[in-house]
Amino acid sequence: QVQLVESVGGSVQTGGPLKLSCTASKYPDSKFCMGWFRQAPGKEREGVATRNWAGRTTVAESVKGRFTIVLDFAKQTLYLLMNSLKPEDTAMYYCAAAYEGGCSTVGSVPYWGRGTQVTVSS
Repeated sequence: QVQLVESVGGSVQTGGPLKLSCTASKYPDSKFCMGWFRQAPGKEREGVATRNWAGRTTVAESVKGRFTIVLDFAKQTLYLLMNSLKPEDTAMYYCAAAYEGGCSTVGSVPYWGRGTQVTVSS
């Protein structure tokens, strides 16, 4: 069983930065992926950014150029560095961990954090 513990989110103004972290109790496997998803009120959960065991990353078009995903492999900690935040980034952010290839869809992720709220005010 993999447990994921996210840092506390926060409230920022438009254009501000915020950093989220997620520490895993262990990796699901030697070949794994981890990522960040988010869910705004009334909307489906969507992928934000992922990183696999080999260092390959994906970033959603809506946050490309503003968000960066970083993994500290030794510390088993995943970060989401968010810059130039917009009100539409307001959501509950979830850390996810899966076996290789499993971060591509919500349904394929077996391990989730509890979520952390990010609120961006205009």
